[in-house]
This record gives sequence, C-alpha cells and structure tokens, in this order.
Amino acid sequence: MRVTLGYSPCPNDTFVFCGLVHGHIAGAPECEEVLADIETLNEMALREQLDATKISFHALAHLREEYCLLHSGGALGRGCGPLLVAREKLALEDLKHKRIAIPGRLTTAALLLRLFDPSIEQLAVMPFDQIVDATAQGVVDAGVIIHESRFTYAQHGLAAIIDLGQWWEESTGHPIPLGGILARRSLGAELIGQLDRALVQSVEYAYAHPDAVRGYIRQHAQEMDESVMQAHIDLYVNQHTFDYGADGETAIFDLIERAERAGIAPKSDAPLFIF
Repeated sequence: MRVTLGYSPCPNDTFVFCGLVHGHIAGAPECEEVLADIETLNEMALREQLDATKISFHALAHLREEYCLLHSGGALGRGCGPLLVAREKLALEDLKHKRIAIPGRLTTAALLLRLFDPSIEQLAVMPFDQIVDATAQGVVDAGVIIHESRFTYAQHGLAAIIDLGQWWEESTGHPIPLGGILARRSLGAELIGQLDRALVQSVEYAYAHPDAVRGYIRQHAQEMDESVMQAHIDLYVNQHTFDYGADGETAIFDLIERAERAGIAPKSDAPLFIF
C-alpha cells in the first residue's frame, strides 16, 4: 500500500523524513511525500486527505476520532517554543488591544497565545513565513513566529516580547509539545506500527548519513544559510523525536486537556495512541 505522508519543508521535517520517502528504510511502507506548511497540513487532515501527516498538537485535539498519534517523528522539547515579536517593546497587558499575526488557527503557537492571554482577540492568520515581514512593515502590531524565523527575526529589527514556550515550561514544568505525526486509524494497527518503526529508522538514517540528507534539506528550506538550517535541526530534533517518553506524553495530554477546559478544542474519548 502506498501511503500519502504530509510534512513541512522545514529542515527538521526534511531531516526526519528523507530516509523514509527516498526508500532507504528496509521493509518500510512506500510513502508519497506531500510538502506543505503546517497549517495547510492541519486543514488537509481535517478533510481526511492524508494517510499520515505532521500536524500541530493543537490540531490533534480536533482530529482524534479519525487519526491516532505515532510515538516517533514529532517535535517536542525545551527552549524551542514560538516567540511573540514586535517592532518595539509592548507591555503584556496591552496585547489584548493589538492586532497579532498567528501562523494558522490550529497551530500550537496560536493555542499557546490564547492560553497565555484569553483576552487577545484581534488575530490575523497568515503563512508562517510572512509574519516577520508583516510585523516589520506594520501590517500587524505583533506576530507569533515559528520555525526558522526564531533565528532571523532580529535581523528585521524586531524584538521578542514573550517566549511562549518558556512561559509554558515555567507554568507547567513540561517540555513544549509542538507537532506530532498522525496516521489514519483505518490504516490498521499493523501498518501504523510499521510506519512508527520506520520513522525511528529514518531519524537514525539521517544522523548516520548527514551528507546524504543535506541536499534534500537545502532543496526545501526557506532559509538557505547552512548555520541556520543546522540550528533548526538541532533545536527541533532530539530524543523526543525517537519517542516522546513519559514526560513527553504527559506534556501532550496536559496541552490538550488545557485546550479542552478553555473551550478551544472539543472533548473526545478517543485514545491518542492505538498501541
């Protein structure tokens, strides 16, 4: 069976999936890559257009009936959360009066902002790679940035207002769950298990063959500077990418429960994992 597999063109995702989609993992399901920004993938999953896909953990709360979470391939860690940036320093109590760009309504970045300050209502949804310019040009008062923008926003004259990942870590004690890999439940436990194991091997392949994956990463990266691409991989690919572990799973459950209690996500009894 050929599996449609969605993920972003960001360096951490192309690093993780290169070995799998290029046939370097023995016994792995054949995968057809679908590259798109994370919010597009969230929306495609809502329409059940993908067999497996990277999604925001915020979106997971809306997808649990049809999709289950894999144990590997995700982005979760410390010091890697979204940043709220602006052209000048803003008082936190004034954010509710500001127009703030977010990289998609179902992104974890948007969820963290709403959990941080439920009074913020003036949200402008735009592609993640347009938020820095929109903020620098005054189209919006502030923007929540993710991915490579974490490393380049200062070059555009922007200042960090709050690190939403740091706020989460200090508030909960958990690492910040950003995004995970989902598989359609209808694929069945056997195929889903094969995918999960193949993802671990794909990460292992990337670490063992850095030169083999570098061209694929560079081909799709928004930011072509080698040091930025490597910093991106180093930040978002870690031990949790192989398996969330107990602390990672606790963080994921906590994020979803907070979203449900805040009325931001629907409640569901469907288990996150199927094994």
